[in-house]
Amino acid sequence: MSVFIASLNSGSNGNCYYVGNSEEAVLIDAGIICRETEKRMGRLGLDMRRVKAIFISHEHTDHICGLAVLAKKYNLPVYITDNTRQHTALTDKHCVITFNANSQVSIGSLRVTAFSKYHDAADPHSFVVENNGITVGIFTDIGRACDNVIKHFKLCHAAFLEANYDEDMLLRGRYPWFLKNRIRGGNGHLSNTQSLELFTTHRPPFMSHLLLAHLSRDNNNPELVKELFSRHAGNTEIIVASRYEETAVYSIGNKFVQAPASRPQPVKVQQMQLSLF
Repeated sequence: MSVFIASLNSGSNGNCYYVGNSEEAVLIDAGIICRETEKRMGRLGLDMRRVKAIFISHEHTDHICGLAVLAKKYNLPVYITDNTRQHTALTDKHCVITFNANSQVSIGSLRVTAFSKYHDAADPHSFVVENNGITVGIFTDIGRACDNVIKHFKLCHAAFLEANYDEDMLLRGRYPWFLKNRIRGGNGHLSNTQSLELFTTHRPPFMSHLLLAHLSRDNNNPELVKELFSRHAGNTEIIVASRYEETAVYSIGNKFVQAPASRPQPVKVQQMQLSLF
């Protein structure tokens, strides 16, 4: 059974990632508004009824701004830590299920494992999703590639991997120094160089797809980062996840399955407070 993946949006204006099989799926984060999530899934031919749960990595608004409405409308359980929940708009009317690091959650035949990471949030986690021997990792909002990140990256047949900023663009850019230091200080985000080092050093030989994620609008360039990774890609297909539109759907274990029927014009998702970097 193949695993199907797509980025619905990736960047400081909203993050939402789809992982599923032919029967069920999960969303990792819900950082775009509900109607935009529905629109983008519809363009990809993905059925919201197949989504059985939402997993939340941390409380920054670019990961949760659509959460409360989406979860209520579709009666979806939200998997979240207690510390993270305190910073959300979830109420007792929502189906909230807490998870612990390194414990496995079963959603049908999908197996979701959370692990802790370095990021400037209350209780940040990343996830790997396994189905029938195929593993997909979601590695964004990572200050540095700690042992947990490396361990799980080595298992992945496909991964969403943060490549947030180009070092020179960040240092020469318009951001104030406190924010530059926050981004690159070990609890912020991975640079292109740090992400590439993780990929070239720890990529398993069976990794078929790498989706570069959470690129900074001001401190990175999609063409630059794709060219950088493509030099080292080997048999891994490199895709840059956009901050304005969904990617295609990819079938892990088989070749590429579909692209959106028509490419939409860039839609800027409403950015709210706490939408950092």
